[in-house]
Amino acid sequence: QVQLVESGGGLVQAGGSLRLSCAASGRTFRNDYMGWFRQAPGKEREFVAGVRWSGDSTAYDASVKGRFTISRDNGENTVNLQMNSLKPEDTAVYYCAAAAGALVALREYQYNYWGQGTLVTVSS
Repeated sequence: QVQLVESGGGLVQAGGSLRLSCAASGRTFRNDYMGWFRQAPGKEREFVAGVRWSGDSTAYDASVKGRFTISRDNGENTVNLQMNSLKPEDTAVYYCAAAAGALVALREYQYNYWGQGTLVTVSS
């Protein structure tokens, strides 16, 4: 059973920081691409950041580049998202996802496994 479990969401003031973690289990992820998505009320789920489990390739949406950093700890089977300089428009449910066998995946349809999300609320 594949499980992706997000943690670290919460309330933070604009300009503050949060660190999200995704605990991955249930399969070998070495050939997968791991991504963070987010969804705000009334909007489609959108790509935030991604990293290859076994490589150096990273990708960021322009809205978060320079503020967010994705990383992974293969030994602990976790994928992390460090979020700095948070803005109210970052408020959303954040999801961890895995694209099986993908070298890079930037679109929602490419992902096979999803966590249930963690809520991030940024106040002004």
